[in-house]
Amino acid sequence: MAMQRYLVDYPRLSAETLAQWAVVPSSVASDALNRCQSMDSRIKPMVPGMRLCGQARTVVSMPGDNSMVHHAVSLAEPGEVIVVAGGGLDDVALAGEWVVRCTKRRNLGGLVVDGSVRDLHEIRTLGVPVFAKGAVSRGPHKNFGGKMDVTASVGNVPVNPGDVILGDEDGVVVVPLQLAEEALKQSLALLERERQWTARIEAGDTLVEVLGVPPLEIVECERV
Repeated sequence: MAMQRYLVDYPRLSAETLAQWAVVPSSVASDALNRCQSMDSRIKPMVPGMRLCGQARTVVSMPGDNSMVHHAVSLAEPGEVIVVAGGGLDDVALAGEWVVRCTKRRNLGGLVVDGSVRDLHEIRTLGVPVFAKGAVSRGPHKNFGGKMDVTASVGNVPVNPGDVILGDEDGVVVVPLQLAEEALKQSLALLERERQWTARIEAGDTLVEVLGVPPLEIVECERV
């Protein structure tokens, strides 16, 4: 299979807009998208506390091959997130120290792999946001092929170039670019509502009162 890069054009979000997205938790973004768009729950930050925010550059790899990942981290623009469809193969690492070093050197936004990575010590040291299903020592092959900047299924969610990728310790959410403007408005409104809920709970209100949960139905029991 050839290694192919598809030439696509999509709107680049402003630094101000991305800064607004950066404070939105993945859970809030998912709620704003009808509680959808969350990747497979196994895709998590490789270092606790890592956060991820940026527009996607997609990679579809041949299973066990990471040659297209090398191309992607060499071609992506600063702030963009490399999102890799790994073909469901978890026992081969599709990225490691050198991919992450290049990601950092080129000031990319981070890396999401629907599969495994390796060199966790170096990933911790480099501080680049890396999200994956896990780590394994076995490395990948090269030059069997793949595609870049196409629609990719990553963690059971379709990802297109330019989509907004948010990641934190709860996981990764994909915000389709065509929905991003409205989803941001809803996300910021949800954050404000949650701040109000927090204030009420700290003031002594119950969750039933705060969330408006319907009252319990009381069932009378006969005495025996």
